[in-house]
Amino acid sequence: MSLSSGARAEKSALDDETGGMSVLDLPELALECVLERLPPAGLCSMAGVCTSLRERCVSDHLWEKHMKHKWGWVIGPAAYREWQWHLASRNDLGSCKHGNPKGFMRLLSIFWPSSWSTPKVDPINNSRQRSSLPANSIMSCYLALETGKFRFPAQVFNRENGHVGFMLSCYDAELNYDPRTDTFQARYPPHGRRAIATESGVPWERLRAPSVDTSPRDLHISDCLHDLLPGDHIEIQWRRNKEFPYGWWYGVVGHLESCDGNENYCRCHNSDTVVLEFHQYTPGSRWRSTTVNRKDHREEGNEADGFYGGIRKLCKNEEISRWKRLWPTEVLE
Repeated sequence: MSLSSGARAEKSALDDETGGMSVLDLPELALECVLERLPPAGLCSMAGVCTSLRERCVSDHLWEKHMKHKWGWVIGPAAYREWQWHLASRNDLGSCKHGNPKGFMRLLSIFWPSSWSTPKVDPINNSRQRSSLPANSIMSCYLALETGKFRFPAQVFNRENGHVGFMLSCYDAELNYDPRTDTFQARYPPHGRRAIATESGVPWERLRAPSVDTSPRDLHISDCLHDLLPGDHIEIQWRRNKEFPYGWWYGVVGHLESCDGNENYCRCHNSDTVVLEFHQYTPGSRWRSTTVNRKDHREEGNEADGFYGGIRKLCKNEEISRWKRLWPTEVLE
């Protein structure tokens, strides 16, 4: 690809600065390979060299892999919707329109203070130019996440530092990243009359993107009930009362009381009743098991035992293993 007149002028200026060959002398494919191998900080530094490199370094295709690698497993559809709302409501954060770049420059200087914070000289007009970044770019989203400026929705396992009342559960929260500690601060929505709860220092391993795109206030419509067999691993919505949002709780499908568990004679899958067991609780606990109707399951429960909602079957070993790694050290009452 041939260089534009502006890029040729920048290349000439770079050649004068370096006393010879510059990175813009590389063939287009070679330059692209170099940029694809740069980490995020390297791309930001390279983008601060000149306009031509900046246009390349802010490209979505370069930032997409960085976004997926670091943030892909905690950012879901709800977070992307929140990002769009974030852009619309706060034009000065990460949007950096031409001639008005102060918001993005403040954001960027927190994490990479030297690469983009200094104006560059335009070799054509001999004037100083500020950096600009498309508001809806992947780079803009990545930097807002990385600097903790964007609070996004996700889910937290064993909320509130593993409070005994939330063991082996996963609840929705608003999160923002703390780059100093490589952890997150979580804000949980109010439960009934209970105020918003906050938790600091939440590690990466206790986070996930929401497993289904369903609001925690809404019942998830189960599509797996007819496929459930004893031994299957599941997550089920549960809430303490109707004023509370749902959380997701880990369990397994059990056998009916009339079944001895012998797989050669088991007919539990033919019954309309499905037994769900929560082995983190001691036998005899009222939380140890519950039953749902396979054909007509909606929300079931009462004010004493809480309300059970939608069910999703866990089919991936990775999901099951993650729940098992969070298993409590002691059986719960």
